[in-house]
Amino acid sequence: MNFVFLSPSFPANYYLFCAALKKEGVNVLGIGEPSFGELRTELRESLAWYCQVGDLRDRAQVGGAMRFLSGRFGTIDRIDSLNEYWLETEAQLRTEFGISGIQAADVAGVRRKSLMKKVFALAGIPHARGRLVSDAGQAHELAGELNFPIVVKPDDGMGAEFTYRLNSPPDLDRFLDGKPNRDFIMEEFIDGGIVTFDGLAGPDGGIVFCTSHVYGQGVMEAVLADMHISYYSLREIPPDIMAAGQKLVKGFNVRERFFHFEFFRRPDGTLCALEVNIRPPGGMTMDMFNYACDIDMYAVWAGMMARGAVRLEYSRKYYCGYAGRKNRLSYAYSHDEVLNRLGGLIIHHEGLPPILARAMGDIGYLMRAGARGEVENAVNFIQELK
Repeated sequence: MNFVFLSPSFPANYYLFCAALKKEGVNVLGIGEPSFGELRTELRESLAWYCQVGDLRDRAQVGGAMRFLSGRFGTIDRIDSLNEYWLETEAQLRTEFGISGIQAADVAGVRRKSLMKKVFALAGIPHARGRLVSDAGQAHELAGELNFPIVVKPDDGMGAEFTYRLNSPPDLDRFLDGKPNRDFIMEEFIDGGIVTFDGLAGPDGGIVFCTSHVYGQGVMEAVLADMHISYYSLREIPPDIMAAGQKLVKGFNVRERFFHFEFFRRPDGTLCALEVNIRPPGGMTMDMFNYACDIDMYAVWAGMMARGAVRLEYSRKYYCGYAGRKNRLSYAYSHDEVLNRLGGLIIHHEGLPPILARAMGDIGYLMRAGARGEVENAVNFIQELK
């Protein structure tokens, strides 16, 4: 089997997908921007071939690399990056080279928030009211229907990119004056915390693995305020999240892919769908899957790619939490004090690259425990400010 992995060096932990594919006997063929010598040793040893391109956004360069690889190794069976940024590129390459998976004609349905709302509606899942706006007149008319505060964000965007909470008509006017030239969707502001349904779907759409996370602060709020973020996994998935998540896996026809569905949990306890992502959740969450259950989801995914349907026996043994810290903030306890005080609760910590730091922090800590309170107390200790 020939598997092309786009941008295998980013995020840093994704080399583990390539290493797991190689263990399954797959020819892993990389296409990326760094030179081969810049790749970490474990990644270089996992690749059967690597093509460096000047810019992964240049379709001509990437298409040329694909043609070279198919000429040298034969039919390309799969292509992926497991990264939302390259989702559209992958889909177009699959269509061009006759590779199975999400095709160019399908990608808008899992990228555009306006189309996601249609699936939410068909599945009977409550979601924020809103629609696309193309000019100031439409924007003010819809703002009148929704009432302030409102949220505006790109219809096809990632994370909290160009996402704003607007509290008044003057806020809306300022946004419109500087709005980038792209499609924006305007929604009612939903008061609530973020909860997720995350996992991996098999070739038949059945759920191979799933879990749920509770966020201490949403990514949009963290980015806009330049604050730190935290979240933790649950040992038991609430029934309403499980039911909604199963409907969305079916509604978006998720097959052979990871998924990351976000919901608001309103103060009254009800759920409101936010958005879907047909890729692994970001940051260190893949590693949180593994630490929470003592499993290896990199290997599970690679086995599915190589051999088709897989069966995974697992239990959620621990609550696993993430706490980020930002260099601009003054914390009550130093890094060494965190490690000394929390001891065995901390299972991993690392500095994060600048491209992730705005949302996830300059350094991230992972911790796990059998009781939720231990993880919550650890997060509070790590993020306590002077």
